[in-house]
Amino acid sequence: MLTRKEIEEQELLILAVYATKSRKTEGRLHAEKEHTYRSVYQRDRDRIIYSTAFRRLEYKTQVFVNHEGDHYRTRLTHTLEVTQIAKTIARALRLNSELVEAIALAHDLGHTPFGHSGEDALSELMSDHGGFDHNSQGLRVVDLLEDIYPDFPGLNLTHEVREGIIKHSTPFDKPRLYIPFESKGSPSLEIQVVDIADEIAYDNHDLDDGLTGGLLNEEGFEEIQLWKKMRHLVRQSYPNVPRKIERSQIVRNLINAQVTDLIKNTENKLRKFKIKSPRDVRDFPERIVTFSSEMGNLRRPLRDFLVKNLYHHYRVVRMSKKAYRFIKYLFDAYIENDEQLPSSQAARLRTEDKFRVVCDYIAGMTDRYALDEYKKFFNPYEKV
Repeated sequence: MLTRKEIEEQELLILAVYATKSRKTEGRLHAEKEHTYRSVYQRDRDRIIYSTAFRRLEYKTQVFVNHEGDHYRTRLTHTLEVTQIAKTIARALRLNSELVEAIALAHDLGHTPFGHSGEDALSELMSDHGGFDHNSQGLRVVDLLEDIYPDFPGLNLTHEVREGIIKHSTPFDKPRLYIPFESKGSPSLEIQVVDIADEIAYDNHDLDDGLTGGLLNEEGFEEIQLWKKMRHLVRQSYPNVPRKIERSQIVRNLINAQVTDLIKNTENKLRKFKIKSPRDVRDFPERIVTFSSEMGNLRRPLRDFLVKNLYHHYRVVRMSKKAYRFIKYLFDAYIENDEQLPSSQAARLRTEDKFRVVCDYIAGMTDRYALDEYKKFFNPYEKV
């Protein structure tokens, strides 16, 4: 049997000197005996997968609201795609892929129903009551709200995975830091890998969903050099494939080109700046896991195109505005009369702030559940 201690020994032989080692974990919030044959990060990964919050990601929006169609990405499929990309990068760089996997699987646990429009609504509604962002909510989920263990609240994850949740940062996600995370310096390389894998995943897969849903058309990409370059490569190799397969292969090549550039550029920076330990990573004043300047320039027009033509498409805006109203009306209804909360939530009102209880309840809803609740409140012919 391969034991946890032997896994830790293997890490010392296989992982790079700047990788995070499971033996060096800063531990858990609540003391408990570690597992015999799983590393601490393997155990975290398993706890995340078996959590209620993880299962709910299946019915939470990425861009398209759940009832818009069965083939669009959801938070769950997006999370799995981020995890796959992040693990590929981590293994190539000889980082701790088990830590990367756990962070990637957990990075969206705090997301609301209806994607960023749901988060915007709760952020506004909670502005005078402690605020709301999905990183902080994700930490609440794994530290407090999950309720499956007899000896502690939450999942009792390691410090390193919890830091990955609270420090998750992309152009759409700006973290608020909390003690004991704010004094750590730059994020670990494993956190940086997950953050940029998230960018790669949502750029390319939102593009794919936009084309599938008819919100984008390929003619719109004619001026985008990166798209044309990948299309040329596909047509060279597969000149007569159906359009659907060609498009899929273009997206596949887009992801591969970005991942390859990221790995090579990061390796160059690690050598250039003589990064020799996790402490060197913490002390370095900027992110090390980055694209080359050439790839950054190639990606920018594609990302700008998506913002203008997909995220601001009138159908997406309509979905977002509808979702905002759903969240606001539900929130106001519960705050106005908290006796409308289910008993599992109402019990918390004896010891916790009403606004936070309502916020936690709504943030944990799936798109489908939120829509059902909305109908029960505001459709007079719907059974309550």
